[in-house]
Amino acid sequence: MKSGVSIVGVFVADMVHVAHRMPVIGETIIGTGFSVGPGGKGSNQAVAAARAGASVSFISKIGRDAFGEMALKIYTEERISAHVVQMEDLPTGTAFIYLNASKGDNAIIIYPGAAGTLGISDVESARETIERSSVFVTQLEQPAETALHALKIASAAGVITVFNPAPAEAFPEAIYPLCDYIVPNETEAAAIVGFPLQTQRDARRAGDVLLSKGVKAALITLGSRGVLYHTPLETVHVSAQSSGAVIDTTGAGDAFVGGFSAALSKGMQPVDAVRFGCATAGITVTRKGTASAMPQLVEIEALLA
Repeated sequence: MKSGVSIVGVFVADMVHVAHRMPVIGETIIGTGFSVGPGGKGSNQAVAAARAGASVSFISKIGRDAFGEMALKIYTEERISAHVVQMEDLPTGTAFIYLNASKGDNAIIIYPGAAGTLGISDVESARETIERSSVFVTQLEQPAETALHALKIASAAGVITVFNPAPAEAFPEAIYPLCDYIVPNETEAAAIVGFPLQTQRDARRAGDVLLSKGVKAALITLGSRGVLYHTPLETVHVSAQSSGAVIDTTGAGDAFVGGFSAALSKGMQPVDAVRFGCATAGITVTRKGTASAMPQLVEIEALLA
């Protein structure tokens, strides 16, 4: 019997630099804060799904170093089953994160490190884990060919597939028909469809383009404007959930994907799962950090109630 969520993705150590603005080339400015913590889209989504009540398996690569130990520690703490290879010759990935001190907006540079070599053979070694899960999730911080192969395994096994095309990198067209759900944010969706998503109508038009490419359902996250859920049979705009002042939006997308996937794995209907994901993200943005900001199931249920 299939159960839980399996995720192929990247762990990086998030190095967050807080300042009132980004420096220009050649300029040095004084920041107002700094922190180091666990990050990476796939890893963040795994933590979000686990805290939201799902049984989670995470498939990745890290270095045999201090940041790699940080990764293993959080998987132990969150009871995530870690199918993680430790490499001797490459470091664990890192992310430079600029966080605007007043608005909470962010800009990110990621170096995947060991996880950048996550390949088809690594996915094959975790084939049974993927096939046994009820929901499979992947993104584009590891090579796109790896994501494609993992999606093929999941789809052939009848596992619900969730593809988060982030960051906004090129990927094979063959991925689209393997997606039960594609979950881009408005920037990523714009990169795919070739026009900006300034209005609700734009978002629906983008959803139509994604459906025409073969995906079964498009979920376009629109920040404070909520999420557009779009299928050939229905279009639903789900409002963002607010639980306080926005402090840091860095982990919002990963919180949504993790919460949504956890809800699907527990048999929730898609639109209800979208609301659950919105509540997960709505709590996360009121806290600093990414993985550390992900809420517990009891908090999500309280916000929805």
